[in-house]
Amino acid sequence: MYALVDCNNFYASCERVFRPNLVGKPVVVLSNNDGCVIARSNEAKALGIPMGAPAFQFQKLFDEHKVAVFSTNFVLYGDMSMRIMTLLSDMAPEIEVYSIDEAFLRFKGFENLDYEKYGKEIERKVYKSTGIPVSIGFAPTKALAKVANKIAKKYPQKTNNVYVIDSESKRSKALKWLKVEDVWGIGRRFSKKLYEQQVNTAYDFISLSDDYVRGMMSVVGLRLKKDLEGEETLDLEERKPKQAIATTRSFEKMYTEYEDVKERISSFAIKCSEKLRQQKTHCNEVMVFIHSNGFRKDLPQYYKNIVVKTEFPTHAANDIVRHAVIGLKTIFKGGFQYKKAGVIVSGLSPENEKQYTLFSTENVRLDPLMKTIDKINFSLGTNKVKLACQDLGRTWKMRQEKLSNRYTTNLNEIIEINTE
Repeated sequence: MYALVDCNNFYASCERVFRPNLVGKPVVVLSNNDGCVIARSNEAKALGIPMGAPAFQFQKLFDEHKVAVFSTNFVLYGDMSMRIMTLLSDMAPEIEVYSIDEAFLRFKGFENLDYEKYGKEIERKVYKSTGIPVSIGFAPTKALAKVANKIAKKYPQKTNNVYVIDSESKRSKALKWLKVEDVWGIGRRFSKKLYEQQVNTAYDFISLSDDYVRGMMSVVGLRLKKDLEGEETLDLEERKPKQAIATTRSFEKMYTEYEDVKERISSFAIKCSEKLRQQKTHCNEVMVFIHSNGFRKDLPQYYKNIVVKTEFPTHAANDIVRHAVIGLKTIFKGGFQYKKAGVIVSGLSPENEKQYTLFSTENVRLDPLMKTIDKINFSLGTNKVKLACQDLGRTWKMRQEKLSNRYTTNLNEIIEINTE
């Protein structure tokens, strides 16, 4: 038996934990630089605020209905997620952390377990320990657990946030209820094709022939179909090291000069190198991209990217910056106003499995230097030690005008209690 535990409106719920006066009131959380709505409480959804809504277009509605608006607090949400996943790992023999707010649990050999009762115990423990409400769906397969979770979340009063698909009648009823576009793994492109074939529900989808599904969606779609039919085909996945690492940002203003963009690209490359060292991997490729402001239709537009191969596997900031700048020189064009850029490192390999070349020009002193810089920055604070290619007086900061405190990770920002 599988269970999918999904935190309800996770980002908004994290904010409410430390602001209980917001319970029952509309709450939204904005994306990077306070651009678009990426999380909504149920009350905000009821007001008609869509996911991805540009904040500036809905400001009047926010003001009229006293919507609590927050900037994305990655540090807080990440720490709360870790606490929840730690709790869940203690309550199940196997776990797959699927996303920041979702996890699959597997109960193999627990045929006599009262899943509904145990699900309510999980829900109670997570809420008591963290203040985050969750919905839980139990089923014989991962895809069906997703379906069960949707039912638990859609009808919290009837299900008490826990729903179990443990019979053929429940499975058929659930699949007839679920729209095909809401089936985990189908997506917009395939759902559009399926609707054209009068396939409207998940039940209609599993009624298709195996050959048809495989022809349209490959073996991945066929596995999904079998999973929805109750045949276990999707296993828990182990967490693997990232295959690529990206640092991308929108600029606070548009840049036209090469040197300005170069400084940003260099800083992004350095950030990628830090992530590589944290993961204990090297990269073999560095991709650089730049583009103008797509929202400014009155300005000339330009988008370009390039991949530069490194001479040898590396995670040294100097090397990655050098290759990133080579790429930038190749694609940069004057006469455009650039609004966004990024660096993506790929071709990752473990740092202890390095393949040298016969004529390698690697500076062997860089590795201990990088370790020393990381140690200093870890103990004294990020960006205390920088490379000369960076603007020494500048620290990258997103526009986060409505950022809440890092209540759980920073002693200077912990919650204050008035005892008077």
